[in-house]
Amino acid sequence: MKLVIGLGNIGEKYCFTRHNAGFMAVDKWALENNLSFKEEKKLKSFITKFNDTIIVKPTTFMNLSGEALRAVIDFYKIEVKDILVVYDDISLDLGRLRFRPNGSDGGHNGIKSVIKHLGTSDFARLKIGIGPQPPIPAENFVLQNFSKDEMIELKEVLTDAVKAIEYYFENGMEKSQNTFNR
Repeated sequence: MKLVIGLGNIGEKYCFTRHNAGFMAVDKWALENNLSFKEEKKLKSFITKFNDTIIVKPTTFMNLSGEALRAVIDFYKIEVKDILVVYDDISLDLGRLRFRPNGSDGGHNGIKSVIKHLGTSDFARLKIGIGPQPPIPAENFVLQNFSKDEMIELKEVLTDAVKAIEYYFENGMEKSQNTFNR
């Protein structure tokens, strides 16, 4: 069993914010495959399944994403090597994707929570660029909605993100990095 977790904040006011790029990517994947999410309160998540993959959107806020991930992996008995975390990255320009096999939290509170609850930073990630950040605090920037022009570019990168997720599970990290990191 594989698991893809998109990070974001629940609630209508956050739907199109930069911090919800992870949610947007898994939503697009679900939409393209006629899947619908069902809330699983005990797992603190919205969940759907596609073949042998569980797709998760935590119902916790971003900073507590690790709680939901821990609940899901414990319930389904998923190993860390079978997890892919999809999230926004302020240090990457909008339109860029980057796979990483591990790493630090890079100042991302959702990833900080995931690392804390997994007890390791050795898990696969797909970062979706949301930058560049203007001279405002990061916490304000990530909660801004994308502009109309940015939404056009975002739609393209989300299409690429769906392809990247599918490619990753077929081909592994190294080939995915060579194909999608830009």
